[in-house]
Amino acid sequence: MASLKEMRNRIDSVKSTQKITKALNMVAAAKLKRAQDQAESARPYAKKMAAVIANLAAGVSGDGAPKLLAGTGKDQKHLIVVATGDKGLAGGFNTNVIRAARDRINTLISNGKDVRIIAVGRKPRDGLTRLFGDRIIETFELSDHKVIGMAAAEPIAKLIADEFEAGNADVVTLFYSRFQSVISQIATPKQLIPAVVDGDAPPINLNGAVYEYEPSEEEILDVVLPRNITTQVLAALYENQASFFAAQMGAMDNATRNAGDLINALTLQYNRKRQAQITTELIEIIAGAEAL
Repeated sequence: MASLKEMRNRIDSVKSTQKITKALNMVAAAKLKRAQDQAESARPYAKKMAAVIANLAAGVSGDGAPKLLAGTGKDQKHLIVVATGDKGLAGGFNTNVIRAARDRINTLISNGKDVRIIAVGRKPRDGLTRLFGDRIIETFELSDHKVIGMAAAEPIAKLIADEFEAGNADVVTLFYSRFQSVISQIATPKQLIPAVVDGDAPPINLNGAVYEYEPSEEEILDVVLPRNITTQVLAALYENQASFFAAQMGAMDNATRNAGDLINALTLQYNRKRQAQITTELIEIIAGAEAL
């Protein structure tokens, strides 16, 4: 059984850990508001970009459609972009996204598809290296950027476009964590290439008017579609950042409360042991006195 000194040392150690988890909880809570505002402000822009593409795509068909919109017509080569973060201590934030990407990768490989991976953050690189190390073509570390913005998104988007143009990818899918609330972050896949117009971004209502574009829809799309990749990547990075701070705040709050429970339990054990030791010493003193 541990001595009183060992028990005191353990209590002090848990108290020190509790201070750290409480500090991390407060820091995450302070940063969450700004990250949440960024994520929510990026959503309308990304949605409007999808609406513009939907409107332009309605007038394009056949061989004139840009490749980023129509794709290569094949489904053999897949580029999976896995975006989480560089840091841990955030509950299941990193694990959930990595697991969702891993399941998709395993399914594609079992179906005979060629898969290449881009890791955004150290955690997806570390989490996927053991299983798919030879398939990871690049890692982007977000800690290189003090503030998440276009400077972080543009190199990722450029590599995606370069891989597609080089014929190394028929389909590009981005995995990230969508921020829903402080207690809910959802691992989400988003297809970037071929561009997908989802139900939340219908074509713009022109109220019966007929527009002639100058330059043509195809030429406009050639400019807008690469920009859309950057926009979607940036929006995903903002969602990830908000999800990380929310997950870290929850994880550190739980850790702080668990540390408090452990301190109470250890203190109770310490007091009982100390009381037993004092009682034993008193009995020995009384027995010695009676013997004299």
